[in-house]
Amino acid sequence: MADSSGVNPQSSGFTEKLKSWLCWSWTYICALWFAMVLTMVYALRSPLKLQETVNAASVFLNTLTPKFYVALTGTSSLISGLILIFEWWYFRKYGTSFIEQVSVSHLRPLLGGVENSTSAGLFSSVNGDAEQRSNVAECKVWRNPLNLFRGAEYSRYTWVTGKEPLTYYDMNLSAQDHQTFFLGDTQQLRPEDALMQKAWRERNPQARIRTAYQAIELNRECAAAYVLLAEEEATTITEAERLFKQALKSAGKDTNLVVYIKRRIAMCARKLGRIKEAVKMMRDLMKEFPLLGMLNIHENLLEALLELQAYADVQAVLAKYDDISLPKSATICYTSALLKARAVSDKFSPETASRRGLSTAEMNAVEAIHRAVEFNPHVPKYLLEMKSLILPPEHILKRGDSEAVAYAFFHLQHWKRAEGALNLLHCTWEGTFRIIPYPLEKGHLFYPYPGCTETADRELLPSFHEVSVYPKKELPFFILFTAGLCSFCAMLAMLTHQFPELMGVFVKAFFSTLFAPLGFFADKMESFMPSCLWHQLTNV
Repeated sequence: MADSSGVNPQSSGFTEKLKSWLCWSWTYICALWFAMVLTMVYALRSPLKLQETVNAASVFLNTLTPKFYVALTGTSSLISGLILIFEWWYFRKYGTSFIEQVSVSHLRPLLGGVENSTSAGLFSSVNGDAEQRSNVAECKVWRNPLNLFRGAEYSRYTWVTGKEPLTYYDMNLSAQDHQTFFLGDTQQLRPEDALMQKAWRERNPQARIRTAYQAIELNRECAAAYVLLAEEEATTITEAERLFKQALKSAGKDTNLVVYIKRRIAMCARKLGRIKEAVKMMRDLMKEFPLLGMLNIHENLLEALLELQAYADVQAVLAKYDDISLPKSATICYTSALLKARAVSDKFSPETASRRGLSTAEMNAVEAIHRAVEFNPHVPKYLLEMKSLILPPEHILKRGDSEAVAYAFFHLQHWKRAEGALNLLHCTWEGTFRIIPYPLEKGHLFYPYPGCTETADRELLPSFHEVSVYPKKELPFFILFTAGLCSFCAMLAMLTHQFPELMGVFVKAFFSTLFAPLGFFADKMESFMPSCLWHQLTNV
């Protein structure tokens, strides 16, 4: 038995055809209505006294002096110039045109642009929320697994250059991480824990250090205080390592503290040249706490193994973590590309490859590079030293410029060590963009490139760094329009001031040429239509 609530497909098809026919004919109906209005205005020109009005306007315009036109065009140029400056400032700050934004927000509903939202109304509570969640996930900020030490590295940069390498937003995220990671349940805080919670929130480094010492005075076994001193007061890696080892003795069974401290001790060993010791500590840590993969300790391990040139071990780690079900990173994608490029790059020549074509191994290497570039297109310019590096931030945005800076800062040396790898990257990386001509709408191997990375990267990276933007935004139409209008009005003002008589002749010739088709059309209408009909229409 047929479902009584079902819709007849024939009636729905007829309705759709009727709607499409109405949409198609609406344009022609509007054009026909406009033509009829023009015809009626022309026919009623005598009762409306249009000719007398036009003659009066012409007499008035002829009495105006050239100074009036200079003032008119100069004022137009000034106003359009101010609009141009505001539009340019708004575009540089927010990445969009103010006029376009206002037009879309206020004019689209009047023009029927809300149909898309209403048609999706049945699914807005499901798909809308899912889309919003995916956008938030795309722009999620992650802790940089290889972040530097503030006292021993970031502060030394500030002493030498006078520039702050970390933004307040980045440091505030770190403070939140430390409070959540080290202090845990705020309902059972000990006095020293309450002091450390205050210490992480302090903006002044010296105030943080003083508060950490106050916590140690209350409890000599306050591990979180030693962690803060190791991160911010220690001016050398050796001193930081000593403080971390002291913190480890006081950490007890606090898993979060133990994992954090052991990882930082391993990083100290890596920086001090004890690389095999660092590798062993990282492997033990990953084996002891396998559920803490979100901390991305394997990225520390990959970098240390590359320093040892243990490429077989690097491949084994990649085989475990470069899985389709796991989140990707620039470290995973570009390390995989490096290994495949290293196998062929020492003998690679663009001229030879163009003559005989690419071998299977070379094709695999090129595809791996394209895959890495699609994931993060900002990295190649840093690896090829087309753009200067800065100290990496403490947090990164995957697929963003901040992640590219962090990856290139630690891995550029590994690419340089592989003979010909950078040459192969230089010859092939731009080919990725031909595969994905519209990266914001369509991806090839990954999801479409998120459009929110620029805003987040500007918060994470210092102001003296020029943030890499992909894809490059074209100038909005209204900026170009106001620039042209300002220049045109300024040119008219200058020419009218210098050559008033010549410009008067030019303007009259221009308008006579402009209205010539209308006069021709009116003459044809008068010759085509019976004179009695015109007489009857004008007497209505």
